[in-house]
Amino acid sequence: MASSLAFGALISLICGLDRVAILQIMISRPIVAAPLTAFVLGEPLIGLQIGVMVELLWLARLPVGAAVPPDDTQVAIASTVLGIILGRTLNASGIELLLLCLLIAIPLGKVGQYLDHYARQYNIRLIKQVDSALDRGSLLVAELQHMRGLTSFSLAAIGTYAIILLGGLLIVPLLWPLLQQPMSYSSAWVQLALPLVGIAVILGTINVSRAITLFCASFCMSFLLMWLV
Repeated sequence: MASSLAFGALISLICGLDRVAILQIMISRPIVAAPLTAFVLGEPLIGLQIGVMVELLWLARLPVGAAVPPDDTQVAIASTVLGIILGRTLNASGIELLLLCLLIAIPLGKVGQYLDHYARQYNIRLIKQVDSALDRGSLLVAELQHMRGLTSFSLAAIGTYAIILLGGLLIVPLLWPLLQQPMSYSSAWVQLALPLVGIAVILGTINVSRAITLFCASFCMSFLLMWLV
């Protein structure tokens, strides 16, 4: 269990930095981050199931420019780790436990929005220190401020991951005996509801007819993949 948490934390750090801080090679997208986490933990199918559902849910909420959406990256990674760890601990398998972990992780992902906002506000203050250091000709101090900015994003990512994971480890074992049976009846509807919420939000922001056609085609392919896995 400890190794799973540690590997999950490492992936959450790397993918969290990829969101806005460095690289931005899209490994932070849930459809990549969740399967990557599950692959490292030996359960790639679980990560693919969670990644598809989270990707479709927040496809219209990207961390671009000044926009600070809920941290879908950490939701995907933490719910994947929760599903794998609790599946082994509770001796449970199937989509029902994964959906419960995801439903607990989604509202906790709002914490990531606040932590990311605080990290950005902190980094704004660092800009003045960088300018002052450059005026003095102190390149080393300026580089240090850049590292401090990177550290603030790192702490925001790890903090979000830890809060989601801790909340899930405390809540899911309490709810699972009560909700196991109801979840078995409603899991198909929950799987359908998550991407439908995402498609409703996206269609509300698309004004070009060609873009709607392209989106509907990509959505149908992703939705088909979700049902296949």
